[in-house]
Amino acid sequence: MIDLPLAQTFLTVIADPRFPFAVAISILAGAVRGFSGFGSALIFIPLMSAVYGPQVAAATFVTIDLAVGAFFVPRVWRDADFRQILPLAAAAITAAQFGTLILLYAEPGTLRWGISALVAIVVLVLASGWRYHGRPVLAVTICVGLLAGLLGGAVQMSGPPIIIYWLGSVAAASVVRANFIVYFSIFSAASVLTYALRGLLPLHILALAALIGPLQIASMALGARLFHLASEKTYRRVAYVIVAASAVVSMPLWDAWLR
Repeated sequence: MIDLPLAQTFLTVIADPRFPFAVAISILAGAVRGFSGFGSALIFIPLMSAVYGPQVAAATFVTIDLAVGAFFVPRVWRDADFRQILPLAAAAITAAQFGTLILLYAEPGTLRWGISALVAIVVLVLASGWRYHGRPVLAVTICVGLLAGLLGGAVQMSGPPIIIYWLGSVAAASVVRANFIVYFSIFSAASVLTYALRGLLPLHILALAALIGPLQIASMALGARLFHLASEKTYRRVAYVIVAASAVVSMPLWDAWLR
């Protein structure tokens, strides 16, 4: 039998002075993901790590992402290219088992610097216009999946390698967006199981995810509507700017002023 949070656990989470920040972060991350199809982890993880720490950020994100996937996957299922998704997801899930060990044993401050640096590098690469334009052969797909899984297991940021890989494809924006949503859903389901087995999903994490998760889903729905009102270049540029700002704000450098 799975233990679920009691009312007192929810009240404790809400009473935490950090909770309003969690609400705002979740709404922002959801809106960007609904609009662009990616970017939620690049916003949620660094900002939540600055407020709660990397372990809480990663565990909360993956719990919410599982619910988000269940809500949105049926809407994009027909547009997804499973020939690319399935081998990449299999490689990522395998590598995530090793990435989770990093999350468990790395020093939180060091991990936060790594998160900020990773996000900054990703934004620079994406903004430069560089993409992988090679043929999507199986060997390359698996290598991308292994790197994505390692990062995903450590800090739930499996997206960057896949973003660079898939955004360079000739596929339509709707297909790329669907691929992102379906892949993240598969990876999140596997990650929840891994985190649970490692003791990374205590009751207060489940309570926090249950409280801010619906807000993220609602903001994703709004962002998805905006997707149909903007050009492909516009939605990517908006996502890049927000992600870059999140990387800067979340740096441990500002802790003395924010805490």
